[in-house]
Amino acid sequence: MKTTQPIRKKEEVRKIKEYYQKIKPNTRNYLLVTIALNTALRISDILSLRWKDVYDMQTNQYRSHIDLREQKTGKYTRVKINTEVLFALKTCEKVIEEQYGEMLEETFLFRHTNKNSAISRVQAHRIVKRAGLYSNIPYEISCHSLRKTFGYMAWKQGVSPALLVDIYNHSSYEVTKRYLGIEQEERDEVFECVLL
Repeated sequence: MKTTQPIRKKEEVRKIKEYYQKIKPNTRNYLLVTIALNTALRISDILSLRWKDVYDMQTNQYRSHIDLREQKTGKYTRVKINTEVLFALKTCEKVIEEQYGEMLEETFLFRHTNKNSAISRVQAHRIVKRAGLYSNIPYEISCHSLRKTFGYMAWKQGVSPALLVDIYNHSSYEVTKRYLGIEQEERDEVFECVLL
């Protein structure tokens, strides 16, 4: 079985988002890749999100965190809504209000056209794959690649692997290490930088 890889270059990540933001504008798809890149959530959990999970209808404000129980593990997780996700949510909100008149608490973030159900995992995979083709990434990417990209980029910025184990809700460091997709190139960088 072929293992998916994280996206390793920031320019490629930028192009993934740019595809649905500027090249083939689609706010729902832009929101999907933005959330997948910025939250480290599995696609099954992302597709289950409803507007009430990100927006408090009583106070008319976006929530500061996404709180959910992971479908795969049953573990509780809390994810900060960062500025990238918030921008994408606000962009999507404007389009929804134009199309449907209002946001409803129970409406899925990634609503299937003409239905109040979420798009399928297969459709989400197609969305990510199209953006990957545009980005000229030399290997195939999937929704899981975006989850892994979060950890890889965090690790490259100096985030402790122990903290990433906690963020991913993994059972061990070994699982997270595989997620990071550390290759010989990264190992070589350490030998180049540590001069004693």
